[in-house]
Amino acid sequence: MDFTTLFLSHGSPMMVLEDTPTRQFLMDLGRTMRKPPAVIVASAHWQTPEPVLGFAAWPDKINDIYGFPAELYQLAYAPPGAPGVAAQAADRLGAACRRDPGAGIDHSIWSVMSLMWPEADVPVVPMSVQPRAGAAHHYFLGRRLAPLVADGVLVIGSGAATHNLEDYFRRKVAAGIEPEVAEFTDWLAETAGRGDVAALLDYRARAPHAGHNHPTEEHLLPFFVALGAAAHGEAARLHRGVDSGVLAMDAYGFR
Repeated sequence: MDFTTLFLSHGSPMMVLEDTPTRQFLMDLGRTMRKPPAVIVASAHWQTPEPVLGFAAWPDKINDIYGFPAELYQLAYAPPGAPGVAAQAADRLGAACRRDPGAGIDHSIWSVMSLMWPEADVPVVPMSVQPRAGAAHHYFLGRRLAPLVADGVLVIGSGAATHNLEDYFRRKVAAGIEPEVAEFTDWLAETAGRGDVAALLDYRARAPHAGHNHPTEEHLLPFFVALGAAAHGEAARLHRGVDSGVLAMDAYGFR
């Protein structure tokens, strides 16, 4: 597989337990791609005013979830950290980047990694997003990480292709994809596929139903980190799925 970075929709943490197409996709992805020496994962659920990287040698699993079965809280997933890679990344991000020696891995990280690499043998560096900073800010953070990607480090953005939780909890049933979701995700796939970075960075104005599908931006911002860190900025939609008709589970590989 020749993709240099990934964007993965993590959805509900129940994906770890339930047999869903996205769960199977992530398991297959981990088996078929070359295992990287380390991953930097930009997490939609770690939100800070400035960029922060985790420097823990053994990051704790954070159970930032509520009301789920005990099995999820008891899940033992403990990959090593990669402080050396974190230091290189922090140097690339510059003085504005904060180094957190105690940062753990939240469910947007452990849910996808535990399916891709169940042996917990891929070192991980968690990375925060800045929800008020927008797409271009995160794209340029990714650009600064591109030299690490060239050296073999895998950058993953973990978020959601659409993330309107009001719609999700209102429906909460198996249903066909909502037209607003289909139009937005098709625009995203088409625009990313032709490598139109300018249009992607202006998605709030150009994409159909952007504000409806992302009332807040934090779950799409990891997409732009992965886009920026990629070698060429071109993308392919590797997986398409939807939960309850509104929560898109799409995944992208960037070249």
